[in-house]
Parts: sequence; C-alpha cells; structure tokens
Amino acid sequence: MAFAGRLKVQVRVLTSLAMVAMVGGCSLFRGPPPETFELVGPDSIPHLSSGTTAQILISEPIALKTLDSERIVVASGPRLSYYPDAKWPDRMPKVYQAKAIEAFEKSKRAKAVGRPGEGLSIDYQVLTTVRAFEFRPEGDDGGYAHIEVSVKIMDDRNGRIVGVRTLTGGAPVAGDTAEAVVAGVDAALSEVLVALVRWTLTVI
Repeated sequence: MAFAGRLKVQVRVLTSLAMVAMVGGCSLFRGPPPETFELVGPDSIPHLSSGTTAQILISEPIALKTLDSERIVVASGPRLSYYPDAKWPDRMPKVYQAKAIEAFEKSKRAKAVGRPGEGLSIDYQVLTTVRAFEFRPEGDDGGYAHIEVSVKIMDDRNGRIVGVRTLTGGAPVAGDTAEAVVAGVDAALSEVLVALVRWTLTVI
C-alpha cells in the first residue's frame, strides 16, 4: 500500500510538471511571428560594354552557420546577434543566389543563367563564399549595412579557375528599424551584384 501511495504521488507530480511545461511552451508563441522582408537587388546593370554567349551556373553560396539563416545578422564588434522580429524569406545563401541570377538576367548580356538542376549546358560556374551580410549599429541614429563576398569563376569544361575577386558593398542605415535595416542591406547587396555582373562578363 505504501508503494502504491508513492506511485500515485509521483504520477500527480509528473502530470503537474507536464502541464506547467505545456503552459510555458505556449507562452513562447503568444507574440506575433517575425515579419518577413524581401530584398530587391539592382533594377538594372548600367554601363555594360559587352555580353557573353556562355551559359552561367550560379551555385548556392557557402556561409558560416550564423549567416546561413533566415535571420538578419547584427554585428556589434565581434558580437553577432539577430535583429528581433524580422527575417528574410529564405536562408540568406538562397536569397543571395536568387538575386544574383536576377541581376544577370536584368543585364540582358548573358545568354543563359540559372541554378543547378535547371538544365543548363554549363560553360562557367560562379562560386561564392559569403563572409559578411550584416547590419552594424552605431548609436541611436542607425548604422551601416555591410556585405562581403569572395567569388571564384570556374571554367566548367576543364575545372580551371579563371577569376578570383572579393566584392564588398556598404550603405548607411537611416534608423534602428527593420525597414531601415532592410533598405540598407538591399542597397549594399545591389552594389555587390552590379560589381559581380560587370566583372564576370569581363572575365568569361
């Protein structure tokens, strides 16, 4: 009987703990979900003097785990965090890849450009490592958006690297709001993608 009594007490305790955990877990979802922000990239690629008949593959960029996320990275010196209540529509490398493809298409100087699996007869691959894709706050007046990528262009026919370059983009951020941060990152991304298209078309 003593054993049965202890067993009943333990069951009641475990049940109570489970209910507390359920209530605590539900409280995590009371706030609104993070708002999703899209990046636009450059409207056009001006001042192009030449084009290419090559078919170009844009691979998904490589990035460290902190950057390989839907969250917007905030860099305060060596400390990295995420902007609250805001996110990209997909993991950042996929967003970058999509906007890079759009930039080449908007240039109207590349015969064909796409991602793996889209049936291209590939001549060149654009291989990218994202080193920075972040908002850098400075005081109460906003801060700075910074993007840095390392790019290699590989001749797909022989595996030879024909070009290597580091591209950077930056733009001021008007205030510490999600809208202002996204606008700054978008401007920095546009700077990077314009430089990427121009350089790539001179290399291949």
